[in-house]
Amino acid sequence: MSAGKTFALNSGDKIPALGLGTWRSETNKVKEAVKAGYSIGYRHFDCAAVYENQDEVGQAFAESKISRDQVWVTSKLWNTEHRPDRVEPALNQTLKALGLNYLNLYLMHWPLAFKKVEGKFCESVKDANGKPALDDNVSLLDTWHAMEALVATGKVRNIGVSNFNIAQLTQILEHGKIKPAVNQIEVHPYNPNTKLLQFCKDHGIHVTAYCPIGSTGSPKVLEDPAVLEVAKETGKTPAQVVLAWGIGRGTSVIPKSVTPSRIEENFHGDFQLTDAQAKRISAVTNRVRVCEVRDTWNLKSDSLFGDD
Repeated sequence: MSAGKTFALNSGDKIPALGLGTWRSETNKVKEAVKAGYSIGYRHFDCAAVYENQDEVGQAFAESKISRDQVWVTSKLWNTEHRPDRVEPALNQTLKALGLNYLNLYLMHWPLAFKKVEGKFCESVKDANGKPALDDNVSLLDTWHAMEALVATGKVRNIGVSNFNIAQLTQILEHGKIKPAVNQIEVHPYNPNTKLLQFCKDHGIHVTAYCPIGSTGSPKVLEDPAVLEVAKETGKTPAQVVLAWGIGRGTSVIPKSVTPSRIEENFHGDFQLTDAQAKRISAVTNRVRVCEVRDTWNLKSDSLFGDD
């Protein structure tokens, strides 16, 4: 792995503190974004089957002639593939798309299962309201045990989860054989997730922050007075300041962009704020969740999140 700040996982592996996210990265643009990121110096790339762009990421890896042991690649199991007999085939499809023979990290993308349209990868059956139909015949532990079995195959080096709350993590910790290496969750100054971060820290689970610079909608983290004040003091951009805040809290961060100038700007977010600067940003009181799916998926309010 390249030089630069890393965080040690409970497996002993080290994950780069700064990565390039590919969520909502448009097709026909993500390949060039990944190539630009690799050229700039990114060695941590975050992917997922449901993003529907892993083939382009794989093309970027091939065209960049990456040295496999020099990059960290994460991907995720989608909700339609939670049944144990679907887990390894889903991984195989991801590896094929990426052109890799193993992942550094494989995550359960969400702590819930969807009924699958047979023969369709990542496509869910819809209920009467046009929402994804939940599959109640598979539990989190069923899927986690299938994830655990992947480690022995050599196709994944680490396994973890995403969007899990404390109660869901506790199930895995109490009944699983392998502790999750990572919980990937939304973390930024307007959604600091302090309680969940502390729980993960107490149990040796690293946190990767997605949407680490918040939303492009209003209110914007990057326009917060505290962030702007620290940016002026440090001579850094607001995005760089917020990324530094996240890394300083012990989370790896995976900002996403397909714009080369922003990809490069974000790469320079790995610097250290003073304690006073970090505390000013932590003291902001606006609260916004960017990835709010409970209404989209017609879920009960207590089915996800809840540890903010």
